[in-house]
Amino acid sequence: MFFHPVHVTFTSIDNVPGTDSIKVFVKMYYDDFLIDYKMFKGNGDVGKVADNQKFPEDLMKKYLDEKVNIFINNKQVKGKLLNLTLTDNEISIDLLYRSAGKPETITVRNLIMTSLYSDQANMTIIRINDFEEGVKLTPEKTEETFRLN
Repeated sequence: MFFHPVHVTFTSIDNVPGTDSIKVFVKMYYDDFLIDYKMFKGNGDVGKVADNQKFPEDLMKKYLDEKVNIFINNKQVKGKLLNLTLTDNEISIDLLYRSAGKPETITVRNLIMTSLYSDQANMTIIRINDFEEGVKLTPEKTEETFRLN
């Protein structure tokens, strides 16, 4: 097992130029993720997954659907998992979300590990056209709305 003194995730949300889609990238420590997943779903699904083994994509998608919620113009959108990699105790996930029309607001709710660690920091950055802003989401503040206009 790895040891790290911080409890942090990183999420970036970027528009895909010329499309009605946004690309979302999530990165977190794998050992923390496994603990959070076990608390979230119980040990059944993940009991067979070794600490250094890639996590099953279908289970990751279900986890992220519950833990990371994105609302475009007050309508929740669901993402498609594009890529999942595990390197040196860090898991990276790429997702693609479709927007119904031009985004005017984006609300991000991130509950990853917020019930696990009181010092959890879910760093989030949004880059849509000329708009760029970052926020630190915590167990006390799990959601932020960005006005893109």
